[in-house]
Amino acid sequence: MSTLADLLPRRAAERGDAPAVSLDDAVLSWADLDDRTARVAGLLRGGGLQPGDRVAIVLPNLPHFPVVYFGALRAGAVVVPMNPLLHEREVRHHLTDSGATWVFAWKDVAERVAAGAEGTGARVVVVDPTDGGALLAGVDRDDAIHPAGDDDTAVLLYTSGTTGSPKGAELSHRNLLSNAVTSHETLIQLGPDDVVLGALPLFHAFGQTCAQNTALVGGARLTLLPRFSAEAALRVVERDRVTRFLGVPTMYVALVHAPDSPADTSSLTRCISGGASLPVEVLKAFEERYGCAILEGYGLSETSPVASFNLPDRVRKPGSIGVPVRGCEMDLRTPDGAPTPEGEVGEIVIRGENVMKGYWRNESATRSAIDADGWFRSGDLARRDEDGYYTIVDRAKDMIIRSGYNVYPREVEEVLYEHPAVEQAAVVGIPDDEHGEEIGAAVVLRAGHTATEQELREHVAAALAAYKYPRRIWFVDDLPKGPTGKILKREIKP
Repeated sequence: MSTLADLLPRRAAERGDAPAVSLDDAVLSWADLDDRTARVAGLLRGGGLQPGDRVAIVLPNLPHFPVVYFGALRAGAVVVPMNPLLHEREVRHHLTDSGATWVFAWKDVAERVAAGAEGTGARVVVVDPTDGGALLAGVDRDDAIHPAGDDDTAVLLYTSGTTGSPKGAELSHRNLLSNAVTSHETLIQLGPDDVVLGALPLFHAFGQTCAQNTALVGGARLTLLPRFSAEAALRVVERDRVTRFLGVPTMYVALVHAPDSPADTSSLTRCISGGASLPVEVLKAFEERYGCAILEGYGLSETSPVASFNLPDRVRKPGSIGVPVRGCEMDLRTPDGAPTPEGEVGEIVIRGENVMKGYWRNESATRSAIDADGWFRSGDLARRDEDGYYTIVDRAKDMIIRSGYNVYPREVEEVLYEHPAVEQAAVVGIPDDEHGEEIGAAVVLRAGHTATEQELREHVAAALAAYKYPRRIWFVDDLPKGPTGKILKREIKP
């Protein structure tokens, strides 16, 4: 099997002047992308980089991201993508843990990155989009592509660190290329005339594989959006005739509730949702407004990330995450690792060519996550129906136990989203002396709508068992979100 880097000169030969990556008026053709990545490889090798050295990228969604990313892979480096919003202490952890020797940092965060890099031995290279190409000025092309093995590490993706410090998921060249090829051939299905909206952060697994890498595999154009808003996304869809939109549920919520716009979105032919469960009411409202079907799926950083999806050539089941993708197995297990009886809730386990090698330099965490038979424990709870479709119930850690009864927050959230005044909702457990945990809900109301705590409580109580409705509801202006827009329940406090 070849690597992602091997595809660049092929695309340059096939597509030449066709646009590969763009940001507003800045457009890189496939020939440009091939040339600049070869120069990044030359810069790194000229600076002493050896195959296997780690190169960190601290960039938002700019054309420079794929340039450095693929350039580092050409040189045989291991890429360490990092969120530009990380603070100095977090930067230091990522660099120290990975042992990165180079850091390419966006000019707006370069000072913070340099402070975090102090004492780590990493060389900081400032990336300034306004410098007219000064970064690679005078650097000769190095067309040699490192002959990486399938199992050689290509990328370290650091997990969000909901428990303890972030861990580096060690993804191989096979992991990344096979997941991008599978995503292209069975799900996103790109042609040379397609345009992918890169609104998901490229430093995150979803945006990196399903937008950036899949566009490379399919030879399609990637048009970037550094900061998501519904209005900005709609403008880009119309301007660039976007055919594929990939987003997380909060993006679809924003698009559903966006003010009426004259933007022409008729070019959209397929939308993809992942990162968290998409409320069925949001799916229905989006499809009704924009006339484009959403295919929902599931994955994690540790699975490169795509593991299952509602596929375009199979029956779509709204609310489900579909079936395992090609090259991937899924099953459900009890807490002690036994197969879950059919129809019951169990933890999703995953095995296949998409599963990471392990956690970087952390054997104990790897052994806890991947068993002797290669099954990765996801921490997500789900049911499987008679057709083999999986439906996420919740994160195991998010499940609420009230008076001995299991309450799955997603089930309660689905009912809250059915109320016409609710724009966003997050259900969490609250410590309670009498019941162990009590059900709480943080709610964002739609602009121009009102609702009371009692009204929403009665709305849920009318649809669910008495032990499931939220006893405490509070209203907020917004919910805390991670870099992809995923709601961060650990930060929600009543």
